[in-house]
Amino acid sequence: MAEHSSRTAIIAALIGNLCIAATKGVAAAVSGSSAMLSEAIHSVVDTGNEVLLLYGQHRSTLPPDPRHPFGHGRELYFWSFVVALLIFALGAGVSAYEGVIHIMNPEPITKAWVSFVVLGLSFVFEGISWWFGWKSFNQARRGKRFWLAFKSSKDPATFLVLFEDSAALLGIVIAAAATGLSILLQRPWIDGFGSILIGILLAVVAVLLARESKALLIGEGAAPELTSSIRQIANAEPRVTQVTDVTTSQLAPDQVIANIAIDIEDSLRVPDVEQLIASLAQRISAEHPELFRVFIRPEPAQGEHSGAAEVG
Repeated sequence: MAEHSSRTAIIAALIGNLCIAATKGVAAAVSGSSAMLSEAIHSVVDTGNEVLLLYGQHRSTLPPDPRHPFGHGRELYFWSFVVALLIFALGAGVSAYEGVIHIMNPEPITKAWVSFVVLGLSFVFEGISWWFGWKSFNQARRGKRFWLAFKSSKDPATFLVLFEDSAALLGIVIAAAATGLSILLQRPWIDGFGSILIGILLAVVAVLLARESKALLIGEGAAPELTSSIRQIANAEPRVTQVTDVTTSQLAPDQVIANIAIDIEDSLRVPDVEQLIASLAQRISAEHPELFRVFIRPEPAQGEHSGAAEVG
């Protein structure tokens, strides 16, 4: 359900940004507004970002193969990191550049009404796209506070779309204010300053997104709730005297590897140990379908390894 809602949010954002980029581009050409041009560039970048996110979602669902025995789940994290870089390099960089150029060579805005009409329509369309993004993110956060949900999210598609659309809405407000002040005060350079502000806004968003995507890309543990549940299930097994260690690694939003070390009764024979590991892995996997692989190894509580086994 979470993956379906995030895909819906991405598609909604893709359609919205494609239409908005075209209208903003026409308005920028007609009015000569630097801030409007920055907004058009921003929407073009966002459109490309949604395409990359959809591609990343597709690649992450590919089955394991000999070269990728754990599947391709982290491709989504890779493309999410690329999206963050594009927001920084193209969105923020080009917007700041346009702003500096317009401040150095200010040109009066013509046909400002075109800019305001387009900005108004863009705000409505971006608002609709933002609602889909918020709905997807709100569903995934499960009652957690916003910042905690963002930091602990394992699906970058949910927060990428939301942050992109939030930045777009703020950018529209900045562009409208800069255009209005530029005309009202007869100071064309204010329009360029608005472009720089939009660039700074995009840079901040890009850094936040890149940081979270990088953490997932290089390997991040699953939610603490999952680790606690695994430990609880294993401890409930009468033949397990102690769970000595549980480590997890997130491969994709719905794919997790779990490594479990357990101390077992010394009287168990090898066939009993094999049966214990198989049944325990089955119970854990049944309780948590997101577990892609479950590795269980017998390990004495004092740390002396007595053997290893894998069930997946």
